[in-house]
Amino acid sequence: MFTLDLRSRKPIYEQVADNLRDLILTGVLPPGSRLPSVRELAESLTINPNTAQKAYRELESRGYVYSSSGLGTFVSEASARAPDAKLRAQAEDAMRRAVLDLHRSGAEKAEVRAFLDEILEGGIANND
Repeated sequence: MFTLDLRSRKPIYEQVADNLRDLILTGVLPPGSRLPSVRELAESLTINPNTAQKAYRELESRGYVYSSSGLGTFVSEASARAPDAKLRAQAEDAMRRAVLDLHRSGAEKAEVRAFLDEILEGGIANND
């Protein structure tokens, strides 16, 4: 479920938050789903509870989750989420590399544009 790299320069709380965000964005954790308590998450990942709490706070500040006093932490509706600049920057970087790879493989600009149009027409409409 989670991938933590203890050798990474990325802090553990960011790795936990990124893993949870990915589960939310892919629908594995749909809106309204209750997340494990901070203690449960910390025990299952063998991390400090403060680290788990920091990951939850990070997700809450970006609108991915909300806390209900005494009930726990839940996945927010997509409409409650703030635009995620970090995720967008990562996606733009990946797209830039993919488009350059396509061009280097011999695809002409028109072919790349047609491929992007195909993705935008079919892919986005099916994922909204």
